[in-house]
Amino acid sequence: MTKVISHSLFTDFDIDLFKAGKHFRLYEKLGAHLIEVNGVHGVYFAVWAPTALSVSVIGDFNFWNQGEHQLEVRWDSSGIWEGFIPNLEKGTVYKYKIQSTIAGVSTEKADPFAFYCEQPPNTASVVWDLDHKWKDSKWMKSRKEKNGLDKPYSVYEVHLGSWKRHGSDNSFLTYKEFADDLVNYVVETGFTHVEFMPIMEYPYDPSWGYQLVGYFAPTSRFGTPQDFMFLVDKLHQVGIGVILDWVPSHFPDDAHGLGYFDGSSLYEHPDRRKGYHPDWKSLVFNYGRNEVRSFLISNALFWLHHYHADGLRVDAVASMLYLDYSRNDGEWEPNIYGGNENLDTISFLKEFNEAVYSNYEGVQTIAEESTSFPMVSRPTSIGGLGFGMKWMMGWMHDTLQYFQKETVYRKYHQNDLTFSMTYTYAENFMLPLSHDEVVYGKKSLADKMPGDEWQKFANLRLLYSYMFTHPGTKLLFMGSEFGQIKEWNFQESLDWHLLENPYHQGVKKVITDLNALYKKEPALYENQFSSEGFEWINYSDHQNAVLAYIRKGVKTENDLIVICNFTQVVRSNYKIGLPRKGKLQEIFNSDAKSYEGSNVENGKKLKAAASPYDGRDFSIALELPPLAVIVLKYC
Repeated sequence: MTKVISHSLFTDFDIDLFKAGKHFRLYEKLGAHLIEVNGVHGVYFAVWAPTALSVSVIGDFNFWNQGEHQLEVRWDSSGIWEGFIPNLEKGTVYKYKIQSTIAGVSTEKADPFAFYCEQPPNTASVVWDLDHKWKDSKWMKSRKEKNGLDKPYSVYEVHLGSWKRHGSDNSFLTYKEFADDLVNYVVETGFTHVEFMPIMEYPYDPSWGYQLVGYFAPTSRFGTPQDFMFLVDKLHQVGIGVILDWVPSHFPDDAHGLGYFDGSSLYEHPDRRKGYHPDWKSLVFNYGRNEVRSFLISNALFWLHHYHADGLRVDAVASMLYLDYSRNDGEWEPNIYGGNENLDTISFLKEFNEAVYSNYEGVQTIAEESTSFPMVSRPTSIGGLGFGMKWMMGWMHDTLQYFQKETVYRKYHQNDLTFSMTYTYAENFMLPLSHDEVVYGKKSLADKMPGDEWQKFANLRLLYSYMFTHPGTKLLFMGSEFGQIKEWNFQESLDWHLLENPYHQGVKKVITDLNALYKKEPALYENQFSSEGFEWINYSDHQNAVLAYIRKGVKTENDLIVICNFTQVVRSNYKIGLPRKGKLQEIFNSDAKSYEGSNVENGKKLKAAASPYDGRDFSIALELPPLAVIVLKYC
């Protein structure tokens, strides 16, 4: 076979951008690319390995022999090795064999920029292309109207390996099978977006995908890159947005991965105090190294560009921001100002968000950030990190803590619920009931609820109804929408048979109706990140464990009155103040018979009385159903 031919896809400008940390299309240059040189088809390879003495491409085509196909190092001190191998084709399996200048060190690595990988436990890269005829032009042209911060944003979080499996042998569904089953299900239940837990290639199933090796390759567990594009395409064609979990916070030290790539700390920080994560036993990127920043930001833009992703949810941001995260005294070094903030990370995250929002219209970035770090979802122009949204971890913790209490004790803990309104406008918050809350002994959401069977499901419907009427966007982990009883197990399918039970059917129906209500009523989304969108009616009725508030739209006629009863006691003739006179109608009741509730309702049209109450000129007396939320609207 013909040996390597000198060839380059890099210009001097590319190299300058790469060295400066400003090359955000690096995947077009580094990696393996099917091209034609002088009329001959083959593959151009390029890899960054500045500490290498030699780099060979090895694979089936040369019996994995080092030295058969050696790349040439560029003259410009970029550390890039490159070359063209004629007659190689799509599907060629390969790795890089790197002999380091560090004495006695050699590595055998998968391609950091590979578009496709062998299916685990195999670890080689596969030459592939990104050809796909997209059919989602309607969505892409209009997504800024559906993906904005003033639009309904209800996210269904999915782990593809365990949403559903084949019953015969517990094997995975394929991307194309998901394009039927999952797409139809999301449309049926009314979610506006799907969030996929990491689909980038990962070697270890128990990591759930959060220990990435193939940053530019959708996992081959479920099919080819084009198969995943097909799934995204189908979701877009029915108007469903796609959010991808993205993990720039750490990566595993598997032998074929990014760790000690060319024998040196290339991608990871060389200082163990900054380059190793004690919780996850993984390596941490060197955010201050320009070439690493180019790699990561290129990766983010790659998924937005080639896979038409509508958003990136950035994992474990808190672990990136703090030098002392999960570290004891003596295990970390303060920054130049004596603080615990990682200044390189802060700079990187700002640049990442600026690159995303300046290059792609109508997308969102979402931070999983669990601390009070300021201005996470505020523009970089005013000193923020630049994310579109941030997970509201405090709301999640306080709310679940409250709901797990027996109802007789809830009157003593109402501040667990009301406290969220003291800081809810500090960020653009997403309310997450995610996979982290239904695993590792925490119980499923349904199993967290106290009481007998009826009360458990009433509490669950109450939780979801409270969530959907609270300011902020929403996220719900798969299975929770029908009341999965067992904890999540990544090795098996959700318990779909539970939908034969009326209680579980009721939970699914209430989620479906809440999604419909969220999309129909502007008061629930127009001002979801603004204090103009919420007003208390009464938050001090601790004795009865009742909350009443107004969700406010841009137009007053769209305002909604929300009353939550957090006990199983029916409150007859319960009086609340109203903002103005007029007739009202109950448009939602989580205790409805169709949800397997007790059907305590306010069926007929109601009229505000000119009787002052709750500091207002008008009031109304209602029947409050047990463990339920009702929503009223002026008509």
